[in-house]
Amino acid sequence: MKNLLIAIFCISFAYSAVVKNIGEDDKSKHTITKTIIVYGSDTCHFCVDTKQFLKDKKVTFVYYDVDVNEEKLKEMLFKLRKANISTSNLSLPVIDKDGEIFTNSEPFEEFLKKILE
Repeated sequence: MKNLLIAIFCISFAYSAVVKNIGEDDKSKHTITKTIIVYGSDTCHFCVDTKQFLKDKKVTFVYYDVDVNEEKLKEMLFKLRKANISTSNLSLPVIDKDGEIFTNSEPFEEFLKKILE
């Protein structure tokens, strides 16, 4: 039962945008918080640097080490295929930014900027 509750929490957090009211006076104003999922490896320096960059920028994200989590590896590969991104020469980390999937295939600084756009 505990694992089911954890799974439900993770799914609801990772796959849905959270809509919050900005103020009590103006109910028409809303902001959408996008979810960022980072698929990577703790042995990949780009992955470690990406996590540190997001922490430094105070960006909330979910990180999965695909070297040790086979289910998340499969999930990542499924998302890449669905987005028509080749998995034959995969470059980590892989980012899922509210459904937009991209990899570290650009200069690294440009890749980091793209995460925050």
